[in-house]
Amino acid sequence: MFKRIDHVEIIPTDFQRTLDFYTGVLGFTVRERFAVDAGPLAEIAYIVLGDTVIELMRVAQAAPPDTEPWRVGYHALALEVDDMAQAVAYLQKQGIPLAWGPVDLGNSTRAEIRDPDGLVIELRQW
Repeated sequence: MFKRIDHVEIIPTDFQRTLDFYTGVLGFTVRERFAVDAGPLAEIAYIVLGDTVIELMRVAQAAPPDTEPWRVGYHALALEVDDMAQAVAYLQKQGIPLAWGPVDLGNSTRAEIRDPDGLVIELRQW
């Protein structure tokens, strides 16, 4: 009945800055981008990395994100990396600091970065 997660939606503070981060730093590509006339929703961009799709939504006067890290709800977007050391070195050259880790969890290594709004992006090497 249920097959997979189709996409994840993100409402950023600054639509273009966030689009530039996900495409320019993390390697997503824009699959589709279009204007929308639906109340506060003004624009949508579908960005793709492998078979992962994120829907970025430009919303007028979006509320600021909750800054409590251990709140109930979705916590992070997780990206699998081939080589954690290589990913960390690349991110550091891009000026993206690690927010946590890397930590060896036995069967994997985990680290975290933040997107321009502070949303958690987990990096995982299995």
